Amino acid sequence: MNDAAPEQYRVSPNDILRFLLEIFAVVTLGIWGFTAWPLPWPGAVIGIGAPLIAILLWGLFRSPKAVFHIDAFGKAIVEILVMGAAALAWWDLGQPVVAAVFAIVATISGVISGRKEFA
Repeated sequence: MNDAAPEQYRVSPNDILRFLLEIFAVVTLGIWGFTAWPLPWPGAVIGIGAPLIAILLWGLFRSPKAVFHIDAFGKAIVEILVMGAAALAWWDLGQPVVAAVFAIVATISGVISGRKEFA
């Protein structure tokens, strides 16, 4: 019988913020796809495909239970791609303030998380 307690993971405020940023990025890519492109083609395809690609990349490489385990630099590249795409989508939609605020908050949160991973 194993009496060792399982290791508990503590959820920090930054973890909650990062989750909200991920959701915001995916929703942003969907909004961008449906509004920035003509419907039904290619708007519907991009509106559905862009968030799906972001979710797939995040799930495969960046999530806590990722399918493929890569080093911290690879994870940073995936995060920059997804969050950067969302910031650029807001810029393309004519919302530079939203793009800048999102990019700054995502960058600060990513740096905090990255420092925790390297520690």
